[in-house]
Amino acid sequence: MAAMKLAIVDLEPFRLGDEAARKRVARAFGEAFETTGFAVIVGHGVPETLAGGLYEAVTDFFLEPYDTKAAYTPPEQTKGRGYLPVGIESVAKTLSGETPPDLCEALVFTAPHRENAAGARPNIWPAEPARLAGLIRDWTREMVALTGHLMQLSALALDLPEDHFAQAYRDPSLVLRFVNYPDQETPPRPGQMRYGEHHDYGALTILRQDSAPGGLEIKDRDGVWKEAGVVPDSFVINVGDLMARWTNNRWRSTLHRVSNPDRGLTGSTRRLSLVAFTGPNEHAEVACLPSCADAEHPALFEPVKAGDYIRAKLDASMQLSTGR
Repeated sequence: MAAMKLAIVDLEPFRLGDEAARKRVARAFGEAFETTGFAVIVGHGVPETLAGGLYEAVTDFFLEPYDTKAAYTPPEQTKGRGYLPVGIESVAKTLSGETPPDLCEALVFTAPHRENAAGARPNIWPAEPARLAGLIRDWTREMVALTGHLMQLSALALDLPEDHFAQAYRDPSLVLRFVNYPDQETPPRPGQMRYGEHHDYGALTILRQDSAPGGLEIKDRDGVWKEAGVVPDSFVINVGDLMARWTNNRWRSTLHRVSNPDRGLTGSTRRLSLVAFTGPNEHAEVACLPSCADAEHPALFEPVKAGDYIRAKLDASMQLSTGR
């Protein structure tokens, strides 16, 4: 399969440089989202030691026996917290109705600072590994800070004041999803993927991926699936539906999926991803930005409340059973 050439954007000049440098970075950031809907960022300031420590702790959790992990499954049908076993989710249902369940398991947390928000349910914290909770709190702080930079970048790239999104991002939405794609001991069912094709629902998604076989694939403008390579110490950022609505589809919420590994490979093909789904607070209205519409390009979407839109999409992707 051909590789998708993704723009690599260095954030260090934006974080540490002058106004001219910030505008150059913003321009590159916006161009990436207008062409592919994806960008790879480096120079982001997130400590590599923290990413490595979290990766190891999450790996230790997923290596526990199924019954140990299942003790942290929430009693309600949700994607928003706790342990989600293989078989509970089929994300492609949001596009095409009935599809086989995705071949992954996940451990999900709402940002700890939002656990007491109105209507929120508390996180379900595994007892082991004991270091996991502290690492997640540190990771949350880094993801909140990185999201702030990304939204400032977005505003500049869209010809808006740098603080344009500040109000919507007071108490922002942040869901941390740590995903394990196990070795596939039996062949997948027809149409079954590690994670089926889908659009992300929020504003921007932050992905830390490893280089194991069977990874992220992106559908290009010609409808061809292409592999997204892995750049060391980087994050992949992609546009979700809310940002596409904000920008009147100027920025693309692109279809993507996680493919199955080649069955001819020997050795382990287990894959782990650290994902942060970011967005405005649930009460924010998402309507076409003033810089993204004119007489020739009227608004394509009706305004929506961010929380209502996300909940509808999450509900559509859940399976009715929780088979292993």
